[in-house]
Amino acid sequence: QSQAGCGSGQPGLVVGDPAHSRGLKLDDIGVLFNPSHSMISPPFLPHAHQCGAVRVTVSACCPAVRTGIKIHDSLYACQHVPALVNQSSLIFLSVLQRVEEFHERYNDTRSLVSDVVEQLREHNMKLSDLEEALGQALDYVTQTEAINKENTANLQESEKQHEKLKEQADEVNSITCFFLPFSYSFLPSIFIQNVSGFYAEIDGAKKELQEKIANLSLFDDKLEEKAMQHAHNLRRLADELDRNLHGIDTNGLVQRAINASNVYENIAGYIEEANKAALLALNTTNRVNDVSSCHNTSIYFAMLQGQRLEQAKQKTAEAVSTTVTITQATTPMDENVRLWSQNLQDFQHDSAAYDSAVHSAGDAVKKLTEVFPQLLDKLRKVEQKAPANNISSSIQRIRDLIAQTRSVASKVQVSMMFGGESAVEVNPKINVEELKSFTSMSLYIKLQKDNPQLAASPDRFILYLGNKNVKNYMGLAIKNDNLVYIYNLGDQDVEIPLDSKPVSTWPSYFSIIKIERIGRHGKMFLTIPSLSSTSEEKFIKTGETLGPSSLLNLEPENTVFYVGGAPPDFKLPPSLDLPGFIGCLELATLNDDVISLYNFKHAYNIDTTTSPPCARNKLAFTQSRAVSYFFDGSGYAVARNIERRGRFSQVTRFDIEVRTPTDNGLILLMVNGSMFFSLEMHNGFLYLRYDFGFSTGPVLLEDSMKKAQINDAKFHEISIIYHNSKKMILVVDRRHIKSVDNERTAMPFTDIYIGGAPAEILQSSISSHLAGIIGFKGCMKGFQFQKKDFNLLEEPGTLGISYGCPEDSLISRKAYFNGESFIASSQKVSLLSEFEGGFNFRTLQPNGLLFYYSEGSDVLSISMDRGAVVLNASGIKIQSPDKNYNDGKTHFIITSVTPERYELSVDDKKQSKKNPVKDRAGKSPDSIKKFYFGGSPLKTQQANFTGCISNAYFTRLDREVEVEDFQRYSEKVHTSFYGCPVESPPVALLHKKGRNSSKAKGNRNKKVGRDKDKVSQPSTGLKKLYQEVNMQKDPQCQLPMNPKATEHAYQFGGTANSRQEFDHIPKDFSERAQFSISLKTHSSHGMIFYVSDQKETNFMTLFVAHGRLIFMFNAGHQKIRIKSQEKYNDGLWHNVIFIRGKNIGRLIIDGLRVLEEAFNGNANTWQVTEPLYIGGVAPGKAVKNIQINSVYSFNGCLSNLQLNGRSITSASQTFSVTPCFEGPSEAGTYFSSEGGYVVLDESFSLGLKFEVVFEIRPRSSSGILLHGHSVNGEYLNMHMRNGQVTVKLNNGIRDFSTSVTLKQSLCDGRWHRIAVIRDANVVQLDVDSEVNHVVGPLNPKATDHREPVFIGGVPESLLTSSLTTRNSFIGCIRNFMIDEKTVSFSKAALVSGAVSINTCPAA
Repeated sequence: QSQAGCGSGQPGLVVGDPAHSRGLKLDDIGVLFNPSHSMISPPFLPHAHQCGAVRVTVSACCPAVRTGIKIHDSLYACQHVPALVNQSSLIFLSVLQRVEEFHERYNDTRSLVSDVVEQLREHNMKLSDLEEALGQALDYVTQTEAINKENTANLQESEKQHEKLKEQADEVNSITCFFLPFSYSFLPSIFIQNVSGFYAEIDGAKKELQEKIANLSLFDDKLEEKAMQHAHNLRRLADELDRNLHGIDTNGLVQRAINASNVYENIAGYIEEANKAALLALNTTNRVNDVSSCHNTSIYFAMLQGQRLEQAKQKTAEAVSTTVTITQATTPMDENVRLWSQNLQDFQHDSAAYDSAVHSAGDAVKKLTEVFPQLLDKLRKVEQKAPANNISSSIQRIRDLIAQTRSVASKVQVSMMFGGESAVEVNPKINVEELKSFTSMSLYIKLQKDNPQLAASPDRFILYLGNKNVKNYMGLAIKNDNLVYIYNLGDQDVEIPLDSKPVSTWPSYFSIIKIERIGRHGKMFLTIPSLSSTSEEKFIKTGETLGPSSLLNLEPENTVFYVGGAPPDFKLPPSLDLPGFIGCLELATLNDDVISLYNFKHAYNIDTTTSPPCARNKLAFTQSRAVSYFFDGSGYAVARNIERRGRFSQVTRFDIEVRTPTDNGLILLMVNGSMFFSLEMHNGFLYLRYDFGFSTGPVLLEDSMKKAQINDAKFHEISIIYHNSKKMILVVDRRHIKSVDNERTAMPFTDIYIGGAPAEILQSSISSHLAGIIGFKGCMKGFQFQKKDFNLLEEPGTLGISYGCPEDSLISRKAYFNGESFIASSQKVSLLSEFEGGFNFRTLQPNGLLFYYSEGSDVLSISMDRGAVVLNASGIKIQSPDKNYNDGKTHFIITSVTPERYELSVDDKKQSKKNPVKDRAGKSPDSIKKFYFGGSPLKTQQANFTGCISNAYFTRLDREVEVEDFQRYSEKVHTSFYGCPVESPPVALLHKKGRNSSKAKGNRNKKVGRDKDKVSQPSTGLKKLYQEVNMQKDPQCQLPMNPKATEHAYQFGGTANSRQEFDHIPKDFSERAQFSISLKTHSSHGMIFYVSDQKETNFMTLFVAHGRLIFMFNAGHQKIRIKSQEKYNDGLWHNVIFIRGKNIGRLIIDGLRVLEEAFNGNANTWQVTEPLYIGGVAPGKAVKNIQINSVYSFNGCLSNLQLNGRSITSASQTFSVTPCFEGPSEAGTYFSSEGGYVVLDESFSLGLKFEVVFEIRPRSSSGILLHGHSVNGEYLNMHMRNGQVTVKLNNGIRDFSTSVTLKQSLCDGRWHRIAVIRDANVVQLDVDSEVNHVVGPLNPKATDHREPVFIGGVPESLLTSSLTTRNSFIGCIRNFMIDEKTVSFSKAALVSGAVSINTCPAA
């Protein structure tokens, strides 16, 4: 029943029984209770029903309803509505509750719509890719049908010629018949597949070259037997020779002959192997080429393959020619083995026998060395023509053997006889940059006094090292019966005659000469030993150039090193233009490197048959007269079957003496499968680790108490004692260092490596247990097993070591400073009086204290200030005009003080000022004073230096000018005396506007910072550091600074724009662009390579889409797309070559699969601009040409990037790129030692009140953790310094700070929690369970500033002078929170430098 409300005639609402009331529609109720309606219109009113239940009628014009009051409230508000019974009101409230529930579900459902739409969009994208793939598949089907039709016609035509071909087959090519034992009736239909297979077979990619060589035995059943018999005979003759020479080689002369024959035997065998393989490849080429010519008119595709095969034929012919030449050159060595055996059956210990043996060795090395440059050139040509990383294994083995032989040749300690018309051009391996400021050379000399030519013309040339244009050089000569040292630094000759010991008074045996130059100062030494005692005569003469130059500027491509004479076509400078030397010469060292005449480029008129070398007693110049061996870090000794000299017993003992200035190196290593024993030097202390199959894993015995530091350039006796097969004892200098127990197990080894090991051993399964894989550099002697001596040079398998212990190689002329270190010496000097000093330096940091000295209040310091060099002498400052000396290159500083002037010279660019304090100048030093390099413990205005300092010298009144030996300094704080990890600027941090933000996915359009505060990172990229630097470890840290990583490989990803940028694009890029790169990834999408013009109309790219590699570029308005059929996101390394030619594009994968597509294009109209992107692109780039999923950064590792055959290594800018680490990983963000930082997005800021909590696992004891900086100079900085965590603030009033030092090391390889809480002027710092706080001055005007927050590092320009810790954090950070809000580094505004987001190398 309906009722009209308020007399208006409007129908009312009747609420009847529950069943009917629950039947209200959601839409009806939504309108009914919508407060925006002034009244309820009739269409939405449900009819009232009379079902025996209580009825409630509400007039639609009820004021309460019209004003939007809820119904259950308005029931009592309307006076004309009868009161409702309790049951009806409850029913009504139930309806309202359900309405609210429905509405909440509706909102939840609506919130999911965007996710569903996104998924549908992604699904639609995949359907588009599928449609594209289906389209390509349809095209392939169509092409296949056309090819099948063509092949069918060709088959019919071929069947007609079948009988003729069958009759002529044997006559055409008997080899083809042998290799192709299949019916010619099937040949046309499968020819394309065969041609591809043959091409891959020739290239060496389809089968290993060893398998081809093994198959050669099928040609001749007796061939293998003959070869084995021949090898057995050679080995028998060599063994017989070894027995004949055993016991008589006290000077190691004959051992050189044995080494030469061993090297010859290996190389000859492999060259013969390569020769046979090349012949097989040539026959295969001929086979395919002949068949190709027969069917050239049948299949057009075969014509293209035929052209390739013709090229391959030429390559293999070159290889055959080369190997034939090598075989001809080395065949006479087979006769040498027999001659050695015959001539030395009755060998006597006399000079003639030595001369004969040395002559044979020299002849062998000479023949090898003459051939090697030719072989290297040939191999290089083959490599350039072949796809990258696809060279046969035999060629690589020959290369390895050549490198081995070069190493051996450089250490052949045998002289050469010069007859006046002969000469040798030596091949020194040293970098000419190392010779600029300091040059040192030593050699042995013996005159042939009875030679009549020498009596008639006594003035003789000895050596010349310098440029071909005879500007900048050094040399030796005999003039007017004096030995004369001559050098020229571009101005005029300096001649230093040794007039204190005329040449005519020299003895008839070997003497040693050493010449040095440091800056302008030169020095010459002559040492004459006594044959009857250890006494020696020493003569010294000094001199200096008067010109302004102080550097020996040699050009790498224009430098020659002639000894004994010069070739006829070379014009020597007038001061050295003399007749050639007559007598014997033997090179010893050049700077720190051992060199030899037998490592030469060319030899002129050297006839060892008529003029054999002179014998030299190797112990004549060693005071102890004991045999010692020099290791240069590349070689090693091996003692095989050590139980032939002693037995493993209840007490097993190894003894050795070592002498080295280096920090790290392998001393002893034994390996048997997964079992091993390694004794290493790690940061100057011994590190012993071993595993004999223990159930508990490897055992570590480490000098953790630092009882015996052995890298002080002194001999130390090391003993390892294994007692009762269960206790390992370490003894140094007869002092017990440490011992450890293990499970009772005998030592399971037979061979022991000393000073290093072959690469295949170091890179085997034991590599993860080694502290490093660095070869030992220094001297060793007295190796014993069970108190039995071993002559390491006589052990077969020993490689790259030499007799003696050259002092020059043990001097620490170089020191590396890490920003927290310094060295100091106390000497009798007064540097504010008249003096001169200089040194080299290399750094990437624009600021730092290089040198410091004080006399009372007067200070003399040399420092870096914003890239410039500044000399401060008693308040007088001289600054270099150039401000780019923090470029990672070596620079040479000379400072001088005279009564008239202070002078500063950097790389021969001089600045000077008048000396206002003339009364001090010229005074003699009256007391011992201390000076510092690399920094100072005193409070100075400059931070300590980060970088390398080398070749320092001072002029003193009490001694001659000489290079400082830093090893002798009394104070050495956190300083390394070996290696200089300053390679190239990894992070040059500058303020710069531009495109250089590296944002995460989803934040592509977000601005970074403000216009004036955009931070970018130009750098020269991430180069691989030296191997020894990679294994460097902070002395306070458990983990090495650099986790194990793949060499020359870099990890991309973590952010959407992780990338490297390269500015150099070759001029001929538009005509031909050939790139090669190695990659590995698990990701299905990502950018690998991109380059374009400014408008991105012209472009070229390689990317991954759905796991497949896609090479794409434009040709005019046409887009060329070459796509692999297979997926390559399998986590394995793949080698990719992609080429854009004038009218064809090619994609070559792993040297096997060649995909190509032709196009019509005009190369002159195709131009691109820098930069070239690797691993990703800058924000906003490439979206015009590539789908968005593949525009994001490649997530994986890239290496070996080459452009047109040249390696590309120096990136101009780097963003979120780290070395490609090996081994397990875990969640976190890794800050690499190359430097870098993260800038948080603008939603995070550090104001007057905040709480920051995070966890760290450092790999260095010092570094910046967090930094915030405002424009008005206020800042907050949190850093570590020597394991202490400090928070330092400036709130506009002054600086204040608080620190926490843990009882245990913060750098112990474990995670540590750090929290900092700020409330205005109160700051609390928590590190694990340790807490400290500080109350600073209250700033009443303090305001919040939203400024960028830096994590892990900060640009140098934002650091104030009061912040002494300036280097970046090294290690992992995780669980970073600000005000209990998780911070995601993947959404950072900027990731600069070597930072890996979301992935940390596990400990």
